[in-house]
Amino acid sequence: MKKQDITFGLHAVEAVLQNSPERVIEIWVLQGRDDKRLTPILEIASQWGVSVQYASRKALDDKSAGGQHQGVVAKVKAAKILNDNDLHTMLDATETPFLLILDGVTDPHNLGACLRNADAAGVQGVIVPKDNSVGLTPVVSKVACGAAEIVPLYQVTNLARTMRSLQDKGIWIAGAAGEADSDVYQASLTGPLAIAMGAEGKGLRRLTRESCNTLISIPMAGSVSSLNVSVATGICLFEAVRQRLAK
Repeated sequence: MKKQDITFGLHAVEAVLQNSPERVIEIWVLQGRDDKRLTPILEIASQWGVSVQYASRKALDDKSAGGQHQGVVAKVKAAKILNDNDLHTMLDATETPFLLILDGVTDPHNLGACLRNADAAGVQGVIVPKDNSVGLTPVVSKVACGAAEIVPLYQVTNLARTMRSLQDKGIWIAGAAGEADSDVYQASLTGPLAIAMGAEGKGLRRLTRESCNTLISIPMAGSVSSLNVSVATGICLFEAVRQRLAK
């Protein structure tokens, strides 16, 4: 069984049942587990006629490849991969786009956490390059706590070219980088906006950095020189949220 055909964890399985029940083929639940956290999953599965099987912990460990499954694993049809065309269709129907660009994030835990941040901040889409970036894996879905089923993830062929097309549509792109024009609290983050964040340890690639309208940084008062990409993403997104609400 392919990894992308598995979703595990309470939030992730419930989210796919709520948002795309037609994708769920079968659910496995830990033998003997019967509690309130599992009830919504079993109720929705019953509504949609999804088969529920009970299995041992070892069987669930094997099905989730050792992931933190919390006693529930689902076999699902792989989600549709969204591309450049889907992105532009969404933008044409969106009045004030608020987007997140992730340049080369390869750690599934970081992508999952960024999707969770994006959902909480009201981001309408997350853009990643097709190559040198993690996609929607089971770990990403688990860490995202359901956000992977809600926030569209667009995998684009050429990130710099996509960024230029965003600018052509009037979207301002602010990239997080050490060599910044201003810090995140000084920058204007209202209106049609995309925030670009770089990969773990490497930051934004040169072409991505050069495709931004402006560069922003997070002030660091202590001895630590940088933050985890998901933490930095949360800071930048919610400063944008604060400014947009104030306006």
